[in-house]
Amino acid sequence: VTFSEKDGRPPMHIANTQAVLDAYLRRTKGKVMTRFPPEPNGYLHIGHAKAMFIDFGMAERYDGHCCLRYDDTNPTAEKDEYIEHIQEIVQWMGWKPFKITYSSDYFQELYELAVELIVNGHAYVCHQTGDEISEYRQLKKDSPWRNRPIAESLKLFEDMRLGLVDEGAATLRMKGDMQNENFNMYDLIAYRIKFAEHPKAGDRWCIYPSYDFTHCIVDSLEDISHSLCTLEFEPRRASYYWLLEVLDLYKPVVWEYSRLNITNTVLSKRKLNKLVTDGYVSGWDDPRLLTLSGLRRRGATPEAINNFCRDIGISRNISDIPYHKLEHHMRTHLEEAAERRLGVVCPLKVTIENMAADEVVTCKAKRHPGKPELGTYDLGIGNVVYIEESDFREEDHKTYYGLAPGKMVMLRYAFAVKCVGFEKDDISGKVTLVRCERVEVAKPPKGVIHWVASEAIAKKAGGERFGPIRAEIRMYESLFTTENVAEVEDWLADLNPGSLQVVQGCMLSAPFRSANVGDKFQVERVGYFCVDPDTSEDKVVLNRICSLKESTQAKGVKGKKK
Repeated sequence: VTFSEKDGRPPMHIANTQAVLDAYLRRTKGKVMTRFPPEPNGYLHIGHAKAMFIDFGMAERYDGHCCLRYDDTNPTAEKDEYIEHIQEIVQWMGWKPFKITYSSDYFQELYELAVELIVNGHAYVCHQTGDEISEYRQLKKDSPWRNRPIAESLKLFEDMRLGLVDEGAATLRMKGDMQNENFNMYDLIAYRIKFAEHPKAGDRWCIYPSYDFTHCIVDSLEDISHSLCTLEFEPRRASYYWLLEVLDLYKPVVWEYSRLNITNTVLSKRKLNKLVTDGYVSGWDDPRLLTLSGLRRRGATPEAINNFCRDIGISRNISDIPYHKLEHHMRTHLEEAAERRLGVVCPLKVTIENMAADEVVTCKAKRHPGKPELGTYDLGIGNVVYIEESDFREEDHKTYYGLAPGKMVMLRYAFAVKCVGFEKDDISGKVTLVRCERVEVAKPPKGVIHWVASEAIAKKAGGERFGPIRAEIRMYESLFTTENVAEVEDWLADLNPGSLQVVQGCMLSAPFRSANVGDKFQVERVGYFCVDPDTSEDKVVLNRICSLKESTQAKGVKGKKK
């Protein structure tokens, strides 16, 4: 840590003394100890998933421990709701904290160390307002109260603790170096007055320590071996180590890495809060957000998110990760994990005219083509089925494998049918019915399409369990139209109006009746879907997690360098 010429202090060479290091090794046996330290003032997002992967992952790799520490020093912004959410998400992501701690657990020790700072001439009580502090920092000017007597600062700090000083009338500031090249040495605030009850500490305190004062000290008190954080905290290294040095406390290793930026979205807490509180999205778990609760609701798995974090790696290079990389890992994991089902997004009625009206044919469908041990499930097909609108064309083409007049296709898991005619609406000209016949073939046709039985099958003998389910399907696209939203001045105007498409009247095969909220499936030939919490007895609601294949656009940007 270096100081300005005007300050006059020699450079501070940061290292643990042999005595401090020996004591640390006696306490810890040299075991790696990291921490994941979120502030409980909002919902975690995918950037926190990267932090967890690094913090917990490093501890796991080196047979160490990782603590979950709530950095709860601002009582006006913190809620039990966020505390519970964070713990739940950490567990969902597959991480097991060695212990759960709170910065507020150390409020007494922090207060005593603040008093020690004052006694040793390293802190003072200041009466500048926030605006005045900012102005003086810009001018590199000392506070008028910087050199007040130590006894006076001690008395005022005690008055602050006892609630005898008005909120905003005083702060405790660390005596850094107001001429330093690093603005994080400009007499940072150590304590401020807040007459607010703390979610955990209650009403015992009315002065609360700042992040800059608390973070490094609690790292030291908890014997953290490696304090890992993102690059925007790198300038704080000087104040981090300066404070531990003047307090003669153990110093962890500090290492910074690049924060996670993903295209077509925002991860700023301020912007996420704006989207949620002003109703641009449905809540913190809106599947279009890259909050971890939003990703979970959409259907992303912890395995996919952690694989994504592993794939992008850990470096100090700042870059924007294309969203399709995350989708790739969702798709890859679901391809392996998700059972298959049949469903139709835009149903088109098909009659099989050479089947009897009361006939029901039972067929076996594979739960997973790559996992025969999962077995099969039963489907029933009668003389009326529904196919995807896009699987019929009035005119055939050599590259098209769906139904067309005079053409044969296989109904998935069932039998071949041949189109013998169709009907259209007189006004709209839209095809409303396709007429087919069941055909026996020696060699199955190339075209295989998915289908769902009609409601009428449930009224037939043997078909009671095969009735379809009506569903609402929610299709998601990028929340913003611009890749780098941070560069857009009016970022709210960049919201994608097509980010959510709700499709009503979809039809799902009967096995969806036993699906539970959060279950994930591949709807064959359609995509990967997750059962949404809005599902009720009357209607299944599915969220599309991702398509079956990567988009052409995503493939086109592969390999491009920023």
